[in-house]
Amino acid sequence: MRDAVIVSAVRTALAKAVTGSLINIRPEHTATEVLKEAMRRATGLKSEEIDDVIIGCSFPEAEAGMNLGRIVALKAGLPSHVPGMTLNRFCASGLDALSAACQRIMCGFADVIVAVGVEHMSIVPMGGNKLVPDPDLV
Repeated sequence: MRDAVIVSAVRTALAKAVTGSLINIRPEHTATEVLKEAMRRATGLKSEEIDDVIIGCSFPEAEAGMNLGRIVALKAGLPSHVPGMTLNRFCASGLDALSAACQRIMCGFADVIVAVGVEHMSIVPMGGNKLVPDPDLV
């Protein structure tokens, strides 16, 4: 089995959820800047070498909806052949994105994967915009 290594790591600043300076910054914008900076720091990495972008997001809906992985890959200027996916494990979404990337690399399915975790609790509140649980499970 192959080794998977982290070649670059970036994080954003934190701000208070409903009053901070980042309140109007959309999650895909934040994730795009993180991806671009991580690539800049990964000396010698070419965007054509990236096999996939995996983004973990606790509540992938509203502004954080659609497929953030693909949206961020395109916004960051990656080639159109680089796919993207979004996964959800609630609070462990970012960690699980990294874990999924490592698994794919270790199993030989990919060589280079960008893993990102993103959340914006002022835009998509805890529980989502309209929680409608299955009555059988409540």
